[in-house]
Amino acid sequence: MLFFGKKILIGAAVLATLGTFVFGRDVVSYMKTAGNSVREAVKSEVPVDFEVERARKMVEDLVPDIRRCMHVIAEQQVDVETLQQEMHDSELAMKQQKEAMFTLRSDLESNDTEFVYASRTYSKDDIRNDLAQRFDRFKVASDTLKRNQQILKAREKALDANREKLENMLSAKMDLEVQIEQLEARLKSVQAAETVSNLQIDNSQLTRAKGLIRDLNKQLDVKEKLLDAEGKFTGLIPVDTKVEEKRDVVKQMDEYFKLKSGDKVVAQ
Repeated sequence: MLFFGKKILIGAAVLATLGTFVFGRDVVSYMKTAGNSVREAVKSEVPVDFEVERARKMVEDLVPDIRRCMHVIAEQQVDVETLQQEMHDSELAMKQQKEAMFTLRSDLESNDTEFVYASRTYSKDDIRNDLAQRFDRFKVASDTLKRNQQILKAREKALDANREKLENMLSAKMDLEVQIEQLEARLKSVQAAETVSNLQIDNSQLTRAKGLIRDLNKQLDVKEKLLDAEGKFTGLIPVDTKVEEKRDVVKQMDEYFKLKSGDKVVAQ
């Protein structure tokens, strides 16, 4: 294997050396031009129907990308809906906490020294400490809600962008499918025209039939000319033809023997 590899390398080196010797510094340009010519020649030999089928396959290959885009959109939509629900729940909880804080604040500003919540008694210090903790948690929740709102806007923007991308991909795919259908229709039309133009046998048969009919007409023309030359006009009404009348022997005998009509003829 190593031996054959060396031979290939040596052969390539020899060809490169010969090419440089023949074409000089332009050997690279000649090689590129030759490569382009070979590619164009090979491409021109590929049937058009094969290329049309290849284009259809390329359009069909867009389906996996479209499905992946649809999957990403579905995931993003679920994330957006989940975040929206979490924010909605957080807003409800913050609303309840805000109401509780203002209730505690109102009690704290009162002149009472003890307060009863859920059958338990609390002092003002207890109320103040609880209110401070609630207020700190409320501020953290408020900051978290603001961040989630920003995240939600970013996710909704990405979701809209992917939806637009999917719509463009679907629209482009349908346009390409229509163009391919038009290409196939044109291809069939061209193939039908080529089939008709390549019917050499039928054209030859038609030519022979026309020639035979022309020869037969010529032969009949010659026969008619010969008949006319012989005085036998063909195709005319026989006006001058006389029909030989039959001989009336009885009438001739009556005139000869001077007989009248009704006389009894008796030989004398």
